[in-house]
Amino acid sequence: MTSEMITAAASGTWKLGDLEVNRIGFGAMRLPQTGGALVPAAVPRDREQAINVLRRAVELGVNHIDTAAFYFSPLRSANELINRALAPYPDDLVIATKVGPCRDAAGQWAPHARTPEQLRGQVEENLRQLGRDHLDVVNLRVVGTDSIAERFGALAELRDAGLIRHLGISNVTAEHLAEAQAIAPVVCVQNMYGIGVRPEDDAFVRGCGEQGVAFVPFYAVAGTGRETGASGGDSAEVLAIARAHGASPAQVRLAWTLHRGPHVLAIPGTGDPDHLVDNVAAGALRLSEAELAVLDGLHRGAA
Repeated sequence: MTSEMITAAASGTWKLGDLEVNRIGFGAMRLPQTGGALVPAAVPRDREQAINVLRRAVELGVNHIDTAAFYFSPLRSANELINRALAPYPDDLVIATKVGPCRDAAGQWAPHARTPEQLRGQVEENLRQLGRDHLDVVNLRVVGTDSIAERFGALAELRDAGLIRHLGISNVTAEHLAEAQAIAPVVCVQNMYGIGVRPEDDAFVRGCGEQGVAFVPFYAVAGTGRETGASGGDSAEVLAIARAHGASPAQVRLAWTLHRGPHVLAIPGTGDPDHLVDNVAAGALRLSEAELAVLDGLHRGAA
């Protein structure tokens, strides 16, 4: 598969509320430094390279960028890089961010924001860093299984006030989604998911589609490698399918997630211009029914 000149439009589109996006987007976590903003002692990313990757992503048709104020390293902030690279923002660009997790100035994790005042502070921090008067999509990032009603309700009030256009939830269960939907519309769910990663969530992924809610898997390529990236230990099945298409294993993994339903969006992240081109091109990779059956079997085998 030739990656050059394939744009994100090849992946198809989905609407986050009234905002139409191409199904291949871009995750900003890896912009501040190699290995990602959440990896201790990683090497700071070259600033101009990060800015150029963002601009190239938009040139390639990416109009859905996932970020967070807590994506920062000692020298770089993902939100600041996005602002520097892309403002004034294209009219069709959708920037989704997350609130809940907290890091202090030294990068150490602190207790999650839980009160309305803390969550509003995080929303305002994202607005300042991105140079926006409203946020397109704000995802409430959750840890644990306790009720999210108070926190999601606080974000719904900020939506009513015009600071947020649409709401989503991250790292959640079907029960969380039902709880949130009873308060305000949810346009997307962000959960860890990929080949062999959380096959027990298959029904939840389908259920999101049935409700018209986008499902946005993170670590779809890295899998259990999470912030540190893919381990390189791809199975023989993935490698064989990649060879058959002249593609990389990462492209096969991204294509498989997109084949899970028209409501599934991808947000692969990279600070490497060549990897960016390959990630975008994965949206054009069409897997056969036989190949999907092989990959689905590999996926379920991890259950």
